[in-house]
Amino acid sequence: MSQPQTNAALHVVVGSKNPVKVNAAKNAISMLYPDHQITCEGMHAPSGVAEQPMTSEETRIGAINRVNYCQANAKADFYVAMEGGVDKFEYGPATFAYIVIANHERESIGRGAIMPIPVSVYQALVNGEELGPLMDTLFNTKNVKQKGGAIGLLTNGNATREGNYTHAMVLAMAPFLHPDLYPVNPKKTLLLG
Repeated sequence: MSQPQTNAALHVVVGSKNPVKVNAAKNAISMLYPDHQITCEGMHAPSGVAEQPMTSEETRIGAINRVNYCQANAKADFYVAMEGGVDKFEYGPATFAYIVIANHERESIGRGAIMPIPVSVYQALVNGEELGPLMDTLFNTKNVKQKGGAIGLLTNGNATREGNYTHAMVLAMAPFLHPDLYPVNPKKTLLLG
């Protein structure tokens, strides 16, 4: 009788210790590599941007900075960062997240779905508040950013921050799943701070 083969292992480092982000990364990688043993760990990785990013560009740069930090300070098969931010678009203010995934050959940048936020919430953010604590105050919750997030609260639990991150990460993984279709571009290192 032959011995069962052990599954290949993939180690993922996430640029945050927030369990929502770590779980989203593990869920996405597990979905895409079902025959692999996945280990996923979070590490504190500075974003180099404001605690509450207020533009798309600042949010994207924060995610890139977190991945760069992880690559410089840990050994892994994949490095992942998810940075939530807000911006005011022509149709109104919204929240979203940038996802950056890298390995030793390539980097992929994606963005999760956007969700409209109330103008009053956006104005409070402009005045220096952070979305998670602000939503805790509005909805009488505690530490919602490590749970369903503003997405969960504003959709009555029909969508979650983790679900949005997981979906965005699966989409951003396309260049890793089909590397022959995505030529490797030299990585651009963007640091802000």
